[in-house]
Amino acid sequence: MKEVPVYDIEGNEKGKVVLSDYYFGCPVNIPVMHLVVRYQLAAARRGTASTKRRHEVSGGGRKPWRQKGTGRARQGSIRATQWVGGGRPHGPKPRDYHFKVNRKVRRLALRSALSARAQEDRIKILEDFTFAEPKTKAAAEIFRNLGLNEDVLFVLAQEDENVVKSMRNLPKVEVIEVEDLNTYDVLANDWVVFTLSSLEKLQGGVSDEGSS
Repeated sequence: MKEVPVYDIEGNEKGKVVLSDYYFGCPVNIPVMHLVVRYQLAAARRGTASTKRRHEVSGGGRKPWRQKGTGRARQGSIRATQWVGGGRPHGPKPRDYHFKVNRKVRRLALRSALSARAQEDRIKILEDFTFAEPKTKAAAEIFRNLGLNEDVLFVLAQEDENVVKSMRNLPKVEVIEVEDLNTYDVLANDWVVFTLSSLEKLQGGVSDEGSS
């Protein structure tokens, strides 16, 4: 098990907390992380691109000119693909890009991503806090105090409207609830910052290998 400092919003160390090996000390499985990132990106695709094939284009009910004697190439229909406004061959049609990945595989990928960040010492733990009112300047000050000027995934135990509103205008900060923690967001950000309560909530179910 790995012990890491707990900081307050002013950047002062206030104690230590233990990161469980289940989430932060497992072997990093790169192929599984790659699979799950592909799965997440595929599921996010809208799949609404659509083109008209030759039989779907209007017009072209007769030959544009007679077969022989004009000196031009023979043509059968203005709906043919070489004509402007004709049908598009093999064009995209609406489809679902989603594919299935088992829950245990998704959990393993998340554990691998968190373990990779822990090995790089890119996990920080922050004491629980809130704001009396939304204040972006105060939120930005927290990350300056922690010495973080790269992309940050900030993990809350539960939605805090004032915290979310305070951080949503920070271009390098993404706020997420612990239930929505996922492989792609962990890997897409340089740092993962947990509040103490969100870390406890995550590690509270370490014995449940089948949970999503």
